[in-house]
Amino acid sequence: MLSDRLTQPVEWRAAPGLTPYPEAVAFMEERASAIAAGQRPEMVWLVEHPPVYTAGTSAKDADLLEARFPVFRTGRGGQFTYHGPGQRVGYVMLDLRRRGSDVRAFVHALEEWLIRTLAAFNVKGERRAGRVGIWVARGPREDKIAAIGVRVRRWVTFHGVSLNVEPDLSHFSGIVPCGISGHGVTSLHDLGILVSMADVDVAMKNAFADVFGGYFSL
Repeated sequence: MLSDRLTQPVEWRAAPGLTPYPEAVAFMEERASAIAAGQRPEMVWLVEHPPVYTAGTSAKDADLLEARFPVFRTGRGGQFTYHGPGQRVGYVMLDLRRRGSDVRAFVHALEEWLIRTLAAFNVKGERRAGRVGIWVARGPREDKIAAIGVRVRRWVTFHGVSLNVEPDLSHFSGIVPCGISGHGVTSLHDLGILVSMADVDVAMKNAFADVFGGYFSL
């Protein structure tokens, strides 16, 4: 019952090593179905992937400039993005029936989660009208530091966000990231913030609790 779900903590898990992308999608599909059925608690799952390009439901073939890495078509919203080592991917499996049943508000909360995570390292992440993701102003230019792509089924979310900690930024050159040209891509290390993935995980967990409320199982 929904009243029972309201008392369940959000499970928080960080996967060691590199998680193959197809395995991650299969896990999310299964977990989201279990959450919708009231069989498993909500979950935030932090992973890193081997280098891949993923195509959302709005992806345009022309935005795949060079298939340098495996390409996976996925059911999340958005266009082409890159995942790889040094990038923290946060898969967010929440039951929106306990959170207002508002997809737009959920995406706004994901943006706020990333902005507050970056603020923990004195980085000002910003939204931009008409551009998905979180951006950092660098003098006359703006670089993207985090991406968002979600899917919702039976009011349960999956897929989520990616934050560039220290990926190889040259790997983004094979695509037009999120279909947006004319802007660059950056990372915390590229900005001179030499934090570890563990540091980022702590900041993400704290910011998530601030934005979404609730508590976590450890």
